[in-house]
Amino acid sequence: MKRSSYGYSAAVYGAVAVVMVTAGVARAATSDNANDATKPATSSSVPAKDPVVAIVNGHDIHLSALAKAAQSLPPQLQQAPPQELYPVLLNRLVDERALLVKARESGIAKKPAVKTQMREAANRALEAAYLRAEVKPKLNDAAVKAYYQKHYVGQKQPEEVKARQILVKTKAEAEKIIDQLNKGAKFSALAIKDSIDPGAKNGGELGWFTKDEMVKPFADAAFALKPGTYTKTPVQSQFGWHIIKSQGKREKPAPSFDDVKDSIRQKMTDAAITKALENARTGLKIKLFNPDGSPATPSSAGDSSMAPASK
Repeated sequence: MKRSSYGYSAAVYGAVAVVMVTAGVARAATSDNANDATKPATSSSVPAKDPVVAIVNGHDIHLSALAKAAQSLPPQLQQAPPQELYPVLLNRLVDERALLVKARESGIAKKPAVKTQMREAANRALEAAYLRAEVKPKLNDAAVKAYYQKHYVGQKQPEEVKARQILVKTKAEAEKIIDQLNKGAKFSALAIKDSIDPGAKNGGELGWFTKDEMVKPFADAAFALKPGTYTKTPVQSQFGWHIIKSQGKREKPAPSFDDVKDSIRQKMTDAAITKALENARTGLKIKLFNPDGSPATPSSAGDSSMAPASK
């Protein structure tokens, strides 16, 4: 099979090659069927909808293997046109299988260092599989929605203010503008005319914001105003001198479920992993030591939950 005959881009091929070779070596080291690399797969039990797309030394590679390999690619590579991605993935899987066949034939797996690497890779795969089995059941859709109801819908949200501002360089300018407002000038018109803030073209409109989203002098002044009123004295910050007009206050609306479901799932994943790691130590006899071999105290070991090693 000549790769050049497909005409797919070198950039796509090169990027996929790095990802696939790295993943392929790991799979080869941990595969349950690694010892059967030179044996043909039994194709009679494979549905017709999963056709054989390559045969390497009697081993069938099915279309489903390419689909699985595609899922491990970075998102930008997954967006490549199918006519480019298919031959790249196919050739990478052929390369992986060919490497595995040759590696088995060479006897390199018998070398002590290689045995150690393979054993460590197998251990990492087993640890990962166990962690997935512990964590995944806790991340179902119902659990994510329950978290959303409890921590978002069921919790009081921070207060928000909607405001406009006029920002100028000096206190004298600010006082002059406040005097004009006191005489009935329109705030938005003065913002467009005098403000140096990027939002000046919109009449100084800032929209809704929470207190922690603004610098403290500005936030303190804005949240102290009653809706419809403006600051009677200039407010100084590192950006200059502000005149602020409050347009309203409210409790910040809870974000929609769709907006936060991914971050919720990540938070739940992190919590579940932490819990699984804590549980993994339960009931085990663990001793920690310092680099010089002396028994470690909880503080020197960096884990307050660990008891010092017994002498």
